[in-house]
Amino acid sequence: MTPKKQDKLNRKKASRQSPQHKAAIAEREAKGWARPVQTPKNPKAIDRPLKLSDEEIVWVKSMLIHEDGVIMGFNKPSNLSSQGGRGNFHNLDDMLWAFARSNGNKPRLLHRLDRDTSGIILAAKTRTSAAFVGNAIAARDVHKTYVCIVANPQNLADEGVIDVPLRREEIGREAYSRVCAADHPDALTARTTYRVLSRTDTSALVQCEPFTGRMHQIRVHMAHLGCPIAGDVRYGGALSLDGLRVPRLMLHARAIEFPHPDGGRRRWEAQLSPDIQALCEGLGLAQGKRP
Repeated sequence: MTPKKQDKLNRKKASRQSPQHKAAIAEREAKGWARPVQTPKNPKAIDRPLKLSDEEIVWVKSMLIHEDGVIMGFNKPSNLSSQGGRGNFHNLDDMLWAFARSNGNKPRLLHRLDRDTSGIILAAKTRTSAAFVGNAIAARDVHKTYVCIVANPQNLADEGVIDVPLRREEIGREAYSRVCAADHPDALTARTTYRVLSRTDTSALVQCEPFTGRMHQIRVHMAHLGCPIAGDVRYGGALSLDGLRVPRLMLHARAIEFPHPDGGRRRWEAQLSPDIQALCEGLGLAQGKRP
């Protein structure tokens, strides 16, 4: 701040302490006058309250699986966008108005999951907690664990690291991630570790932990190994395995481990969705207690 601006600010602060200013404030309060609440002319969409149906409120509250004073954890179902989305359907961020406080503030999502991916997703109750966890995500201090069902298990070692750059490609209204050379001008580093939890001759249940957070990273990395995720038609996944119907993308955010604003770290988990459990049982894949 320049000396001129600092001097102007000091004079303004001093004027508010003057007897004339205090007398004017006292007179205004005595007459019952109050300064009108300032509201933005064009609030952001995220700040505009939405009217939810009773069914929507019950639905989003049924997704809440973890909660403390500042952070909430939801088990998002498949076929629900985290934010945005198309059509006239609410996304998860919209439905967080069901938890709005009396001051009009609602929880805010801290990260996203693809529309067709189910599993754990976090929201913050306050701006301070949102900033705290958001900074941890930016610093890659938040660790996510996914599980997926894939085909062609013979292409997978028992465990491994996929360190293959990705680039974003848009075709019309659709966005894709593509494997590319490290020296490609649009290349982004992308690294995923994986471990096979269970396998048969035709399928496998795989745990994946992305170190980076590129769009569709796990999906593209699995496809790159020749093991596309079941139901992932965008990247070569089949809609049936061993004659069993695959109802959707078989990818689930199983757990998230993060530094908590109140201190320490937390690990929150989301139970596998019933459709993934059913397909595992049909394929003979052991689910285990915890990835």
